[in-house]
Amino acid sequence: MEGLTGLAAIVMIFGMPTAAAAMYTFYRVRKLRTEERLAAIQRGATIPIEPDLNEAAYSRRAGILLIAGAVGYMLTFTIMARVEPDALMAAAFGAIPFFLGLGYFLDSALIRRDARAS
Repeated sequence: MEGLTGLAAIVMIFGMPTAAAAMYTFYRVRKLRTEERLAAIQRGATIPIEPDLNEAAYSRRAGILLIAGAVGYMLTFTIMARVEPDALMAAAFGAIPFFLGLGYFLDSALIRRDARAS
């Protein structure tokens, strides 16, 4: 279990700054887009305001990300189970985001079906 603690520490040390950088980048890009739109409006241009993605696309994106993350998580702990047999139990917890992702895919399909029906 000592090796697993070290791995978790390394992941946290490198993962937290990466997550902070990603959040700052997202914030900065969004701020630049807003400033660009405001400058265009001041020049008199008409900017259509519409969402980046529709509701079905958001559900589909969430499903893809959750399933990809779950598969990566389960694969990582399955590989680690070769050295530490108890790690295989942790791989089973990857089923939670996997099935959440499937739920998002189902939500996306239902939204598209309802849009076609109306």
